[in-house]
Amino acid sequence: MVRVYIPGTITVLRELNEAGEFKPLNGTAFALTPALRESYTSGSAEDLEYVAMADASRASLRLIGDDPDTMRRRVVVAADVETVTPRPDLDNSVVRIAGPVRLKDIKAIHVDATEAERAVGAAVLVIDAADMGDEDAEFALGDVEDHELAWYATQELPFLLELI
Repeated sequence: MVRVYIPGTITVLRELNEAGEFKPLNGTAFALTPALRESYTSGSAEDLEYVAMADASRASLRLIGDDPDTMRRRVVVAADVETVTPRPDLDNSVVRIAGPVRLKDIKAIHVDATEAERAVGAAVLVIDAADMGDEDAEFALGDVEDHELAWYATQELPFLLELI
């Protein structure tokens, strides 16, 4: 089994709650890959999995930007899947997974708290500029990355969605 970090949105969590599964956009997820391990001179597996999760949270910003009706909160779903296909052509931690992710395979759900919504909204608007090296945009991304994602067990999903 491989632990993957899948970017999502609150809309995706609602789909997961209703259907018991969801299909990541283009099967894209993030994981501790050999390429990611090679790109760091040091760091434990836990440290590098945190990097993969941070990459997924950044990808969540793009999904939020594509869905004007979703809440401005990053979502990362951690799941264990059988196989992944590394995509080093995209980035060191990017992998492709096949098929939907079922609720039973999910180990945790990570979601921004209310306090992050303003920073998330600002980051969504400038993520492409940050990728191109715009310092002000990178600062906005830094603001959102200062917010830690809260951890939820899968059985808490219905209650989380009811409360937000």
